[in-house]
Amino acid sequence: MFLHALATAVPPAKFAQPDCWSIIERSDARVRLHKRTRLILHSILRGDHGIATRHFAAPEIEKIFDRTSDELNAIFRTEGPALASRALTAALAQAGIKVTDLDALLICTCTGYLCPGLTSYVAETLGLRTDAFLQDLVGLGCGAAIPTLRAASHVLAANPNATVACIAVEICSAAFYLDDDPGVIISACLFSDGAAASIWRNTPGPTGLRAFGFQTLHRPADRDKLRFEQRDGKLRNLLDRAVPELAAAAVSELWSARGPRPVARVVAHPGGRDVLDALAPVIAPLQLDASAKVLRDFGNMSSPSVLFALQQTLKEEMPSATTGDFWLVSFGAGFSAHACRLGVGA
Repeated sequence: MFLHALATAVPPAKFAQPDCWSIIERSDARVRLHKRTRLILHSILRGDHGIATRHFAAPEIEKIFDRTSDELNAIFRTEGPALASRALTAALAQAGIKVTDLDALLICTCTGYLCPGLTSYVAETLGLRTDAFLQDLVGLGCGAAIPTLRAASHVLAANPNATVACIAVEICSAAFYLDDDPGVIISACLFSDGAAASIWRNTPGPTGLRAFGFQTLHRPADRDKLRFEQRDGKLRNLLDRAVPELAAAAVSELWSARGPRPVARVVAHPGGRDVLDALAPVIAPLQLDASAKVLRDFGNMSSPSVLFALQQTLKEEMPSATTGDFWLVSFGAGFSAHACRLGVGA
């Protein structure tokens, strides 16, 4: 399937990491934390850990740790469709098509739950045709964008003349939780909000780039190392210190099985500074500069992050038959990892 547009969106509220420390200092939640936890937060948010700024959609972010589960879900229900719609509107404009030209809309998310899902809200907001196919993918975590693209390829295989839109959107601020667990603390310092929308057809787009060569890997034995759990009705992220090594091992297995076509650039989900450091020797001598830049400017947005990194990479270089393909890789809850190629030619 061929790429016709790729657009991203973030909330307008932007915070430097020291600003986030100031928010926690002012929060009533701070007094519930152990002194050691407060020191860890201060060290991460006031130091250089690969993130400079993050964007949050939740209003009155200084109150986020005191929100009820109902309030957090209401934030997701409001802000998720709004951010997804912004990204898709930009992608439609980039592709030069109308929303009524879309035959299918696929959306992945993990930071909130709605039934019907986000696709229903975005379809209503933007005015998709009532016979457009809507598909929500929930529970795939940070790695979800690439499986969503794979699902889009199946829609196009079944409907060769279709135009398909994919959106990865996360309102991580609606899933913020704060206690003395180190993984929870690190999560509060990493995650942010964003959306990425792409449009696909079976005919070449302006760049001639196509997605193919999908790969996947899942290791349920490591499920509890990275997943959400429910605590008092809220989402609470479980983040084990072994995650960088787990990511590197999973990516290494996919990288070894990628096939003989040359790879010019690796575009990875920027899960965090330690994650990128663990991935570096796996794909050396190729670099992860675009992923590091996205992490610095936006933090870890979960599923949209790899598409932000792709957008950044496409600004710098295009795949070619001479230099090779781009190899996209994402990973997250499960523990799972996913990859695909973006290139030109057969």
